[in-house]
Amino acid sequence: MQLLQLISSVSPIQVVGPKNPEISALTFDSRKVTPGSMFVAIRGTMVDGHSFIPLLEHSGVASIVCEQLPDKVLPGITYVVVRNTSVALGLLSSEWFGHPSRKLKLVGVTGTNGKTTTATLIYEMARLMGLKAGLLSTVCNYIETEAIASTQTTPDAYSINELLARMVGEGCSVVAMEVSSHAAHQHRIAGLEFAGGVFSNLTRDHLDYHKTVQAYLEAKKSFFDGLPSQAFALVNVDDKVGRVMLQNCAAKHYTYSLRGMADYSGRIIESRLDGTLLSLNGNEVETMFTGKFNAYNLTAVFGASCLLGWPEEEVLTKISRLVPVSGRFQAIRSKNGVVAIVDYAHTPDAVVNVLEAIREVGPKRIITVVGAGGNRDAGKRPIMAAEAAKLSDQVILTSDNPRFEEPSAILKDMESGLTEEARCRTLIIEDRREAIRTAAALGEPGDVILIAGKGHEDYQEIKGVKHHFDDREEIKAAFEQE
Repeated sequence: MQLLQLISSVSPIQVVGPKNPEISALTFDSRKVTPGSMFVAIRGTMVDGHSFIPLLEHSGVASIVCEQLPDKVLPGITYVVVRNTSVALGLLSSEWFGHPSRKLKLVGVTGTNGKTTTATLIYEMARLMGLKAGLLSTVCNYIETEAIASTQTTPDAYSINELLARMVGEGCSVVAMEVSSHAAHQHRIAGLEFAGGVFSNLTRDHLDYHKTVQAYLEAKKSFFDGLPSQAFALVNVDDKVGRVMLQNCAAKHYTYSLRGMADYSGRIIESRLDGTLLSLNGNEVETMFTGKFNAYNLTAVFGASCLLGWPEEEVLTKISRLVPVSGRFQAIRSKNGVVAIVDYAHTPDAVVNVLEAIREVGPKRIITVVGAGGNRDAGKRPIMAAEAAKLSDQVILTSDNPRFEEPSAILKDMESGLTEEARCRTLIIEDRREAIRTAAALGEPGDVILIAGKGHEDYQEIKGVKHHFDDREEIKAAFEQE
């Protein structure tokens, strides 16, 4: 591609060097620069790409996109100076791959909890409608039925456009995508044209990165601020910041609720461990999902599906065929009548949601196994432990992904949130496998064991190394030993 075409939407401040060289590749990783490449110098959270520019002198790089010219400007290289290289990467990637988001109905889902389930179910709904669809999510990316491993909730801008282009090539017409606060703040979605956006809720999370709840909110809101006028914005008005998301949003505004008047209203009629009878805009639907949080997710899916233009009656029929996402309120039963629920809940609010859903079905006792991740928001640790103890009969505090922290230090933080009464009902078992086996041994017929925090993850990250570990495998093995 010629450079002038590639940078046509970037609005550069300055262009220095050959006017219109041929660009053979686009990259923001200096290690992947080949002769004829354009290198985009991104200011990352850990590394600044500008520091690698001097190393590219003999690489054959054709163009460098940067926020400031290097001290040494080399002949034969076109330097494109822009205000923000992260934004530029999104715009350049979109141009490089032929603006794939314009050829799809791309729906973004953001919020603290419910992103994965809502995005996945919109993708599944599209496929039940007979359409080819794609998914970008925490659990896995899908191009129709082809699974592509996911390493981030929202990939980098280049990878997003590469995946979207492949989806276009495979004939997909609808794509559902999780939009994380990190991705919005780091402009990974720059250059994408969304057909719609969905907001689920906002509770404390990622304060290790955003520092304040207000900054976290503003990152989420920036996604809605960028939606075009022809798109739809569907928000949960039962959440206190739901309507805040619509301020300065040019898209058409729609709401959903379980508590009051909204464009799309849901109501739980009957809740069981294996499903919920739900009313959606006055129509009764039997679903395979449990809990109020899933009722919200399904109401959002109902609204988004209708806003995508699918017939309401057909949407209602197909909602009953949707199945829970792997590692999200996933039930595993023992031979002696104990039920284990494996769930990704890793925030205080998510833990409360899952435990309240379990309480609604009237178990004999609830035994909760919960930990907290290392090198993340430490402030939520005592809150998570306190909430787990409040809604459980027995709690086992254990490791999650300690990363580079000492598990004992994380557990000490969690324990600090417990009252004296709660401590009497709490065990601290650092080894997660042993914690799960202990919970299984304590379980009696009629009890429910919640294993929270990791859900679909099949690894445990310790000192920078990912070791295979799957909560679902562990509880099944523990049940078989009983």
